[in-house]
Amino acid sequence: MHIPHSEEETKHILKKLGLRSLEDLFSHIDADLLRPPEGLPDPRSEEDLRRLFRELAKANRPLVHFAGAGSYDRIIPSAVWQILRRGEFLTAYTPYQAEASQGTLQAIFEYQTLICNLTGMEVANASMYDGASALAEAVLMARAVKGKGRTVLLSSGINPLYRETVRTYLLGYEDEIIEIPLTEEGTTDLEFLEDKLKAGEVHALAVQYPNFFGFVEPLKEIGDLSKSYEVPFIVVADPVALAVLRPPGEFGADIVVGEGQQIGIPMNFGGPYVGFFATRESHVRKMPGRLVGLAEDVKGRRAFTLVLQTREQHIRRERATSNICTNQNLMALANLIYLCLLGKQGLREVAIQSLSKAVYLKEKLLSLGFEVPFKGRHLWEFPVRLKGVERVWRDLLERGFLFGVPLGRFYKDTEDTLLIAVTEKRTKEEIDSLVSAIGELL
Repeated sequence: MHIPHSEEETKHILKKLGLRSLEDLFSHIDADLLRPPEGLPDPRSEEDLRRLFRELAKANRPLVHFAGAGSYDRIIPSAVWQILRRGEFLTAYTPYQAEASQGTLQAIFEYQTLICNLTGMEVANASMYDGASALAEAVLMARAVKGKGRTVLLSSGINPLYRETVRTYLLGYEDEIIEIPLTEEGTTDLEFLEDKLKAGEVHALAVQYPNFFGFVEPLKEIGDLSKSYEVPFIVVADPVALAVLRPPGEFGADIVVGEGQQIGIPMNFGGPYVGFFATRESHVRKMPGRLVGLAEDVKGRRAFTLVLQTREQHIRRERATSNICTNQNLMALANLIYLCLLGKQGLREVAIQSLSKAVYLKEKLLSLGFEVPFKGRHLWEFPVRLKGVERVWRDLLERGFLFGVPLGRFYKDTEDTLLIAVTEKRTKEEIDSLVSAIGELL
């Protein structure tokens, strides 16, 4: 700990305050809170602490990831974070002064453009905190777009943590949240969905594409239903999957949101990540967050600036579209650099490699006796079932494999089911080693 004041300076300050000791300065704090935790080692110097942490780090074992569920171990080109470490990016603050922030504003504008290209939408904002909060904000926006209704329809195929975030955001409202079950295909039950739409009072419908289990939802049919009943349609999209799937904008989506972690951001123990948010131009004035637009300066030159400032910082609170006070600008810039480095074909190659490796692993697992609980079409993420699989999961963890995500904590009757994810980063040797290890444990 560094104490900037000398002993004499400290005495002088205490005297000015009418105190005799540092203990007197903190006397108003409960004694239990000031008491240090038991078992702490003696104080150490900075260098001793470095040595200690280096020793502790040796206990970490690298894991080969076959898990996803919203956070994925993908290849990140070294150039992404080398560029981001430049001072003008790493230390850039909110670009309130457009004349001093043209580089930052242009980067955000390019990011917004690429998000629109991916999603098939007309306008995107400067990013959100993460995918979960982006969905919750989308539900609130749909509520404002519809202007009436007290019901939100969420597919059970949406990430359970995202659904929980929506519930948290809506605690202050009296809205009813209805979850639409899945069919044996592992996708949203259209008959159940239509029955709920017929009941009326629905102001938002949301699905995930592909869904939490990895299956490709029938967006055309869902989009047609939402249009028939005039309900705003929200799609939670996977940005890598959009390299090989038709964009949600082609199926009538009103709002498309998602998580940008897969495109250039490490897993970071769960964050910080970045959410993307896109919508139709007709809804732009109800969109939360920041928006960078292209304009001209007084000399007719191209200039970038923040536009449509509908946040509570700039207009009356009761008219604000959200209370989003910042965006994940550095993370969004990582998305931009990643997408620019790979290009359309490169991103497509990432998706195709992930899919082909997932199919290879799935075939191997089925040959070992694993079963599939659903029959739908999936990409690189899929559930498998095996009696007593959690024992296998724990043993594989000891061998250095993170073999999927146990689904029992999220869904009923899935105690023996794992959600497996395979990315382009996994090699054939890693997959074969995993299969061999499973064979030894069964």
